[in-house]
Order: sequence, then C-alpha cells, then structure tokens
Amino acid sequence: MTDFISYLLIFAVVILFFVFWYYVPFLLWISAKVSGVNISLIQLFLMRIRKVPPGVIARAMIEAHKAGLSTLTRDELEAHYLAGGHVERVVHALVSASKANIDLTFQMATAIDLAGRDVFQAVQMSVNPKVIDTPPVTAVAKDGIQLIAKARVTVRASIKQLVGGAGEETVLARVGEGIVSSIGSSENHKSVLENPDSISKLVLRKGLDAGTAFEILSIDIADIDIGKNIGAALQMDQAQADKNIAQAKAEERRAMAVATEQEMKAKAQEARAKVIEAEAEVPKAMAEAFRNGNLGIMDYYRMKNIEADTSMRDAIAKPSGTPSKPIDTAK
Repeated sequence: MTDFISYLLIFAVVILFFVFWYYVPFLLWISAKVSGVNISLIQLFLMRIRKVPPGVIARAMIEAHKAGLSTLTRDELEAHYLAGGHVERVVHALVSASKANIDLTFQMATAIDLAGRDVFQAVQMSVNPKVIDTPPVTAVAKDGIQLIAKARVTVRASIKQLVGGAGEETVLARVGEGIVSSIGSSENHKSVLENPDSISKLVLRKGLDAGTAFEILSIDIADIDIGKNIGAALQMDQAQADKNIAQAKAEERRAMAVATEQEMKAKAQEARAKVIEAEAEVPKAMAEAFRNGNLGIMDYYRMKNIEADTSMRDAIAKPSGTPSKPIDTAK
C-alpha cells in the first residue's frame, strides 16, 4: 500500500511539473532576458491563460529588438494574434522594410495582413519587382489582319495601396485591354510589327496601375504572331449571306410564278369545262328548236355546210402533215 501511494505521489509530481513547465515557460523567459527583451515570467504565464502562444510573441519581440524596432510592444503583438493575424509574418515584413528604407508602420502592416495579403511578400516585391507574363492577347488591326501578342509586365508592390487595391488579375486584364486598343487603332498590322514599342507606350500612358496594389514599371512585348485575315473572312461571310438571301428571294419569286401558272392553268381548264358544257347544250337546244318548229331541215343543212367550209379552211391553213378534222360535204 505504501509503495502504491509513493508511485501515485511521484506520478502527481511529474504531472504537476509538466503542467508548471507548460504554463510557465522558464527557458523562453531566459532566452528573452538574454536577448534584451523586457518581458516578465508572469506575462508569459498569462499568455497561456489567454490562449496566446508565448513562443510566437517572444520570438517576434526578440527579432524586432535585434532589428532595432523598439516601438513594438507585447500588447500590440498579442492583439494582432487574437485578431487572427500572422505575427511572425508582420514582424518579418517590418524588419525587411526597415532595412530597405521603406516607410511601413505597424498599423499599416497589420491592416495589410488582416486584409488577407502577404505583407512580407509585398515588401519583398517592393524591393525586388515581379515579372508577370500575360496570356496571348488577340486583336485585329484596321486592315483586318489578326495579331496575337504576348507581353511581359514588370510590377512593383505599392504598400500604400495594398489595402483595397486590385490584384494581379486586374493588372493583366488592363494590360490586355491596352494591347487590344493599341492594335485596333493601328492602320495596318505592318506598323505594329515594325514598332511593337508603340503598344508599350500607349499602355503606360493610360496609367493602368491606378487603383491597383501594384505599380507598373515597364511593359515589354515579348512576341507578336500573325493570325487569321479576319477582314477577308468577314467579307466572305457577308458575300455568302448576300448570296443566300438572293437565292432565297429568287426561289420565292419562282414559287410565286409557278403558283400563278398553276392558277392560270386551273382557270383555263375551268373555262374549257364551261365551253364543253355549253357545247353539250347545243344539240339539246337544236332538238328543242326542231320540236317547236323554230328550226327547219334546210337551216340545219346550211349550218352543217358552214361547219364543213370552216373545217376545210382550217385544214388548208395548217402546215402539211398536221391531221385535220374530216370535212362534212353534206349539203
């Protein structure tokens, strides 16, 4: 029983030792004191209570002190960490900006960091400008020739415009717009090929970096290729469209002519049918005239003789070989 209690006490002491060592970072306090940073052991203990890692704050204060940034305080670093910021990244950026003589305050650095931008990378880009290659930009000159241009844009981060400023995508979009505008305003594609620097000058004159987080230092046209003859293709398409329209109108007129012809044929057949119907009534009328005594036998013969004479004249008037109706010579 005594051995069990001894082991239990030893275990409790070990646990208490690790808990004390965790909440009271004695070695971290010694490291800060040796580095000349004035931070108390109680404050390191309270950081654990406030859910702030003492190692992050202590190392940041040591780095700032060694770099000569004596204005940074522990409360400011803790507040930035609790706000969701990256303390080490901000301190790295402040140290780099101080060495490069860039005017960057702690408030500005924390604002940039909380805005979601990498403030340390921004400071590095201010010192060492970044080169951005644009995707191929297609534009058409006034003579209808398509040109495909690629540009290389050298930009430098603007620290004061990082908060609320547009990013790289906006810069690339504006540069592409400037390239299209420059090529589109050229009289012909040859002038663009002869002087590609005219594109760069026009783009830089427009001040495309306004409102962005970057400052455009230079725009170099890396490559220009000749594409399709868009003007000729458009003219061919227009000619084909005009041809199709003309064919459609001609087909419409032909259809109307065919319909008119069919209508005339139908009317002619209707007229012939009426004539045949009227001729069929003639024998009936003659029979009725015989019965009523209005027509005599001599009148009938004279009518037949007239018909025979008419048929003979028709036969004489027709060309040879044309069959004619038989001549009735009854008198």
